Amino acid sequence: MAAGNVNPFNLSDSEDEADQRAEDGVHIEKSPSVGTQGPSSNNPFSPQADAEPPALLVSSTRTSPCVEGISVSVAAAAMTVALAETRVSVDVIAAQLIRDHYILTALEFHTELLESGRELPRLRDYFSNPGNFERQTGTPPACKEQGLGPGGPLNRAGSISTLDSLDFARYSDDGNRESDERVAVLEFELRKAKETIQALRTNLTQAAESDTQERNKNYSSHPETQEPIRPLEKRALNFLVNEYLLKNEYKLSAITFSDENDDQDFELWDDVGLNIPKPPDLLQIYRNCGSALPSPRNTVDVAVGVESGELTGNYITQKSDLLQQQQTEVVEELEYQISLLNEEKQSLADYIKKLQSEIQSLRRTVSPPPHDQGSQPNPPSSSSSSTPPQPLLDNGQYLDIRGASEPDKPPTESIPPTQTISNPTHTSSQPHAKLKSRGTVVFDQPNRKLSPAFQQALLSFCKMSADSRLGAEVSRIADNEESVMLMLGRCLPHIVPNVLLAKREELIPLILCTACLHPEPKERDQLLHILFNLIKRPDDEQRQMILTGCVAFARHVGPTRVEAELLPQCWEQINHKYPERRLLVAEACGALAPYLPKEIRSSLVLSMLQQMLAEDKADMVREAVVKSLAIIMGYIDDPDKYSQGFELMLLSLGDPSERVVSAIHQVFIPAFAAWTTELGNLQTTLIPSLLARIEKLLKGEHGLDEHKLHMFLSALQSLIPPLFSVVIQNAPFTHRVNLQGDIPPIEVTRFPRPASPLQDIATIVGSRETLSALLILYDYQLEHEGTTGWDSLLWVVNQLLPQLIDIVGRINVASTTCVHEFSRFFWRLCRTFGKIFTNTKVKPQFQEILRLSEENVDALTGNGILTKATVPIYATGVLTCYNQDEDRKLLVGFLEDVMTTLSLSHAPLDSLKASFVELGANPVYHELLLTVLWYGVVHTSALVRCTAARMFELILRGMSEALIDRRVAPALITLCSGPEFSVRISTIPAFGTIMETVTQKELLERVKMQLASFLEDPQYQDQHSLHMEIIRTFGRVGPNAEPRFRDEFVLPHLHKLALGNNVQATESKRIDIATQLFEAYSALSCCFISEELMVNHFLPGLRCLRTDMEQLSPEHEVILSSMIKEGEMKVENRGIGQAEGSVSIAASLVGEDAKTKFLSKMGQLTTSGAMLANVFQRKK
Repeated sequence: MAAGNVNPFNLSDSEDEADQRAEDGVHIEKSPSVGTQGPSSNNPFSPQADAEPPALLVSSTRTSPCVEGISVSVAAAAMTVALAETRVSVDVIAAQLIRDHYILTALEFHTELLESGRELPRLRDYFSNPGNFERQTGTPPACKEQGLGPGGPLNRAGSISTLDSLDFARYSDDGNRESDERVAVLEFELRKAKETIQALRTNLTQAAESDTQERNKNYSSHPETQEPIRPLEKRALNFLVNEYLLKNEYKLSAITFSDENDDQDFELWDDVGLNIPKPPDLLQIYRNCGSALPSPRNTVDVAVGVESGELTGNYITQKSDLLQQQQTEVVEELEYQISLLNEEKQSLADYIKKLQSEIQSLRRTVSPPPHDQGSQPNPPSSSSSSTPPQPLLDNGQYLDIRGASEPDKPPTESIPPTQTISNPTHTSSQPHAKLKSRGTVVFDQPNRKLSPAFQQALLSFCKMSADSRLGAEVSRIADNEESVMLMLGRCLPHIVPNVLLAKREELIPLILCTACLHPEPKERDQLLHILFNLIKRPDDEQRQMILTGCVAFARHVGPTRVEAELLPQCWEQINHKYPERRLLVAEACGALAPYLPKEIRSSLVLSMLQQMLAEDKADMVREAVVKSLAIIMGYIDDPDKYSQGFELMLLSLGDPSERVVSAIHQVFIPAFAAWTTELGNLQTTLIPSLLARIEKLLKGEHGLDEHKLHMFLSALQSLIPPLFSVVIQNAPFTHRVNLQGDIPPIEVTRFPRPASPLQDIATIVGSRETLSALLILYDYQLEHEGTTGWDSLLWVVNQLLPQLIDIVGRINVASTTCVHEFSRFFWRLCRTFGKIFTNTKVKPQFQEILRLSEENVDALTGNGILTKATVPIYATGVLTCYNQDEDRKLLVGFLEDVMTTLSLSHAPLDSLKASFVELGANPVYHELLLTVLWYGVVHTSALVRCTAARMFELILRGMSEALIDRRVAPALITLCSGPEFSVRISTIPAFGTIMETVTQKELLERVKMQLASFLEDPQYQDQHSLHMEIIRTFGRVGPNAEPRFRDEFVLPHLHKLALGNNVQATESKRIDIATQLFEAYSALSCCFISEELMVNHFLPGLRCLRTDMEQLSPEHEVILSSMIKEGEMKVENRGIGQAEGSVSIAASLVGEDAKTKFLSKMGQLTTSGAMLANVFQRKK
């Protein structure tokens, strides 16, 4: 666990500590003689033995044997005289030497005993333990156990060493030679390590050979089974394959193969790890695959014998008789042994029958154990006396988290979280007796009123798997010895072949059963620690298995043990370095929430999840935290935690990850809304808090933060289903709901598609039948009986809607994002509350504000309500909720009235444009919008016709070419045939958009002819605004239009316009045209232009424009000169063959962002011409 997080459970904080404890345990086992002897030990220097020979204890309290040497000698002499006739054992002497720290004397004594063949175990164990020779500041444990003084043992090298690796001369008075002797010590340790490696290789070879023989036997008996490759086999085969590739000149393959196996040295066969000679190469193995391979060991053929002539006939006859006699004796001996075994077999069979009869008689006489009051009796293990004994069945001693879905289980096995189950901690006093019935376990039930369907949908976000074989095994926990045996029999066949292949989840049933039934808390804690650390980085399936096991464990042991045993494991890994482990913790907190005490659920677990949400950097962990927090909100019943839940909602909504935001809308907000509904805070606190934050954003001094607006508005949108469920569940008609009889099904399109099951109103209210019955009464109440006494609905009508409409009127109509967000919100609100509510409650409030009259428009300031975002949001969010004929007619009439009113009032058209853009994004409304525009095309007012012409440009993108050809082009041509020049000019942007988006040649030719008439007809020669609009349109659509249209039409006419502007007498008109021409040429300069067009139109047009800019704008003149120079250089280079094809005057700006770079250069215009002179200079 990371620093700064206090572990309230006082447990191990890391896996390293457990590993260190394990290693310490190994050292203790390897050197048992070093520790303190037990009471029954025969050690003469144990406390009991020390009391007998007091003479030997003279120096036992001395701390410095070198200082007290004389006293020791005197004591030894006195001891020798006193015990002259008593022989002291060698072990006693050795013990005394070690106790008094005479290490050198003990070593010499040990050496002499070894040379004489009498090795003493005490000395051998002492000098073989390196822990006795480490230099420490205090008395080490080994010294204390051996009785050493505080002077401490000898110095020791940094690595593991024994007394053989120490040179005691370094402690003499000759000086410190540690640096030289350190080399000798390390050399000795290296030699010992090599010997150890060699011994390990020998053991490994023997194990591999025996394993190979065993597999050969298995293969001969079961040739169809194929065992997985072993690591040693893989390394050996890798070596042979690499050797084969090198011998046959597959060098690249060998290099690749070596890189893929970088953990193996292909130069040395010894690196494989087998202590056997290298086998033949692959070719030799393949050639000999049909016959037995020769043994790799070195063999020598030796033959010993005599000539047949040297043997006499009697010798041969005697030898054959001797062999026959020996064989006869062997056969007789084997037959005798067979007869003995048969007799033993018969006697054992009789004994087994006798034992079985005794068992049956005991079963008939033993009565079932008494059960605690209030608990369910366990199924009996045997039948009554009148029924023959049944075999042991695996169907009566399990607790199954899957519920009662399995028909073969008795009803007592389906234990929901609210049911009481038995306590597994009480066992029978006799080892082979059945478990006694256990006390009841009761889970804390929150004081909540969630529907079972909503609760089940909420718990479905706990990822558990009980459908597979392993999931079913994990979800059932045995609660007596017989069931444990059955479970082991089922699981072990799966564990054995898989545990070595990282299938560690197979161990989960064993760990859980043992952790449930083990009587020692320390052992249970260790088993649960193993469970949470079973897999280094568990994947989704493995985490689901662990969570399934945790839930089964929790249901079996009760909330107290869950808090004391499972929760600490989660706390330990809250800051684990692997995100998969932290993800397991986050998911476990949610899965265990129903089984924890309510105080812990709303305090510790909530704090853990809040910390992970704020600090964890992994998106998937924070997503799981949000889902677990939602489950906590579904079980919490402490009203004081409401503010904390609201802050958690806002924190999650501002998360940068889309996964976390999606989880907050799908899971957390519905669960939090269900709790606030029970508290009565949904309409009084939660929704008003979000609306207040939106209003605060609109009043901000630094502009509107659209991201925060989207965050709060999306939260409001997710609260619409809970709000509607509150309205219909608190209506005056709820007492009249009748679920008997035929209830018509709900229309598929009645409600918007929910983002998750928790946002499905049928889930919130309990069932689709209940919702259908409520909807029938809801519609009838709205249509016939009104809203009197319906407080929840009156709050929506009188408070929520007016506040929302007021907020809509204050947002910026030019913000496409804001308009879209509010439109979607009102669309969902109206679709959820129904058509009757929309027609009778929502539309009248909008219509009251949007009074379609000229008095409602302030043409001077543009602050009229018709110029605000209220128009597009009402049109796209309310009037488009339903798509019947009367609804479409209402939408068409509203848009026609808005267009007419705004046009006649000379008001800004931003609100109308926003409506057309939002509706035009959906092809369903293209026909409807064209109907509205045709109304404007045939309108008598030129202002309305101009507005209609402007609107065509906004809806052409995304419209089908057939519809453009059939309805748009005729309408535009009709507008061009009118007498007003302003109407004709208004059609030019729409014609340009057609040239940009359409590929149909006939339609393009018609548009081209119309544009040509604008440029070539004498009546338009003095139309300054027409020329301005055409040049602006050419600059906008030229780079994206068809190349032929650009080369044959746009560039030549721009040249003519630039040439004509040189003789323009009015300076204001001249500067306007020149500015538009500069922008158009700047946009077209990034296109590929042929040499002919460059010479004939583009460069001459630029020169004409430069002539205007020399007098009107010197800054632009500098840039134009650079552009002309660059274009001329390109033409010259192409002429000498250094460039081919079309050329771009901005070719020096390489890449797709050439236009962006070029325009950014022009954006740096200042009054200083010197700074602009280098804009287009060639790089040197």
